[in-house]
Amino acid sequence: MVALIILLGGARSGKSRLAEGLTQGPGPVTLIATAEGRDSEMRSRILQHQRSRPAHWRVVEEPVEMERALAGVEGDDRIIVDCLTLWVSNLMELGLDDSEIVARGRRSAASAAARGPSTVVVSNEVGSGIVPVNELARRYRDLLGRVNSIWADAADHVYLAVAGGVVPVQPARSVWEQATDG
Repeated sequence: MVALIILLGGARSGKSRLAEGLTQGPGPVTLIATAEGRDSEMRSRILQHQRSRPAHWRVVEEPVEMERALAGVEGDDRIIVDCLTLWVSNLMELGLDDSEIVARGRRSAASAAARGPSTVVVSNEVGSGIVPVNELARRYRDLLGRVNSIWADAADHVYLAVAGGVVPVQPARSVWEQATDG
C-alpha cells in the first residue's frame, strides 16, 4: 500500500480534485483543511471545496498544528491534507522562524509517511515564477519550497499537476542513488 502521495502544482491545476479522486472508494476519509475563511473570496473558495467532496468525509480544520491533526485521525482513515501552501503561510504569520517551520515540516512529513493508510498531500509549487519583489514574498517562496522538498523526500510518490493532468516526479534520493551506482 502507498502511504504518502504528494501533489504539487500551480493554482487551479487540479491538485485538490486529484486528491479527492485518489481517496475515493470504500472506507473512511479525513480531510485536514488548513485554510481559514478570513475574507469573502476565501470563504467562497472553501465553500466550493466543501461542495465538491463527499458529505460523509470527516473534516478537521487545523491551520497550524499539523502533527496534532495527523495524530488525531482514526487509524484506518485515508487522509487528504489540503494544503501545505496555506499551512506554511499560517506558520509564518504566527512569527515562527524558518528553522521551526522546517522542523515542523520534517516531523509532520515523518508522521504522515509512517501511517499505514494512504495520505495524500496537496501543495502549490510557487518557485517556478519570477523572483518576488519583496523580502517576505521571497522568504515564503523559499520556505514553501523547502517544506515541499521535505514532504516529497518522505513520500512514496510525487506528482506535478499541470492543467488538469499529472506528471510523475522522481524523488531526489532515487536520482542520487542512480548517479552513484555507476
